[in-house]
Amino acid sequence: MGNVDGRAIIAAWSENVLRTRFEDLDPATVDNAKSRIIDTIGCAIGGAGLPENAALAQLVQDWGGSEEATILAFGVKAPAHEVAMVNCILCRSFDWGPLAIEVDGRRYGTHTSETTVLTALALAEKQGVGGKELITALVVGDDIAARLFAASDRPGPGVGDDRPQALEPWGTVTTFGAAAIAGRLLGLDGPRLHHALGIALNMIAGVGSGLWHGATMFKLSQGTSARSGINAAELAGAGWTGLADPLFGEHGSFFAAFADGCDHPETLTNDLGKKYHVETTFKPYPGGGPTQAPTGEALALARKHAIGPEDVEEVTLRLSPPARSPHYMKPFRVGAYPTCDALFSFKYGVASALLRGHARNEDYDEEHVRDPRVLALIDKVTLADLNRSAGFELEVRLKDGRRLSEPSLQTVSDRDSPFPRNALNAKFMTQVEYSRMVGKARAERLLARLERLEEDEDVRSLVALAVR
Repeated sequence: MGNVDGRAIIAAWSENVLRTRFEDLDPATVDNAKSRIIDTIGCAIGGAGLPENAALAQLVQDWGGSEEATILAFGVKAPAHEVAMVNCILCRSFDWGPLAIEVDGRRYGTHTSETTVLTALALAEKQGVGGKELITALVVGDDIAARLFAASDRPGPGVGDDRPQALEPWGTVTTFGAAAIAGRLLGLDGPRLHHALGIALNMIAGVGSGLWHGATMFKLSQGTSARSGINAAELAGAGWTGLADPLFGEHGSFFAAFADGCDHPETLTNDLGKKYHVETTFKPYPGGGPTQAPTGEALALARKHAIGPEDVEEVTLRLSPPARSPHYMKPFRVGAYPTCDALFSFKYGVASALLRGHARNEDYDEEHVRDPRVLALIDKVTLADLNRSAGFELEVRLKDGRRLSEPSLQTVSDRDSPFPRNALNAKFMTQVEYSRMVGKARAERLLARLERLEEDEDVRSLVALAVR
């Protein structure tokens, strides 16, 4: 990569991670962090309602070890790196967490918060720190992950063209973010944090084929990146050393192995310590980012026209080139893990919304995915090309001859209008109601604490409210 000095970049990152103080963060960044913490804790509680996640929590409990942190909803105590792994996986389970960063005018679809927030929470609980330190550690870790992601227009081989063998950025860049968070909260000094980031390179992985094949593993790297980041910091704390330049080193580096090059090296340090890049989009519905806008339009049609499934002759979703996403367009089949099949399907998102008039956790669990009524309606959904440079169009043709249509000039990924805190809190309670693992009164107290998180002096008592 020419004359790019990766050692100097890692040293600058390490200094910034350790020296940043809560008072250095602007109010909007703090408010955003609180929103993402509320959203991800809620998503983790909602994800706890799935049977495979109960099995995972039981596995970790059976493994034993130091009781350093708490698996949300279940209340299982375990080592912080295992707890972080499980909580991140719970959070990703309905693909309903925060999304997207914008750096230097370029927008990227990320899944950073589903790892960084719950990594920070597990370690904050272990260390007994307050809300200000939790927020600060989270933001500096987010910033590193975002800079890594945006420095390459190809954050993983094949990601840009949606090839199934693509390495997932949320299994790669998030490991560095998690290592930075862990290094700060575990009290590493600058040289040891530098080593932690160097060790992290050797611990990252995760392919995106789970989305294509409808496998439970689709959410696994969200958690293993958290565990690996914490382990990297723990190893550095124990005296292990890592690569001095894990970014551009000639005998193995991040950009050569995991990002197919670095297009914007200046992004790695531009305004470092002055601007912190974080995710800004909050999803209104379960499912991948591309499904959000079509699901919303289907809901609008269902509510406006009181459509019954028996009234529908055909549903057509026309997609412009920017809105097309190959693994969301594949034929819908119910396989070994129906939740994954549904979460990443245009056809399922539209059909379920038209049928039920809502889009919530339960619509994506196995029982509801196998509902014969939704499967029959999916058979009536056709995907087609939209002869327009952006946006999509949903048309429902009824048996009485009427054609109901809601065209949108937006691309699918642009559907990220501001998500007010009261809507976020309502989403949180929807997750609580689905899992039935945290009582309503406790959840309301938890929300009140999270709203004033910067005033909290010890997050351990806060986490105690997020269990059954």
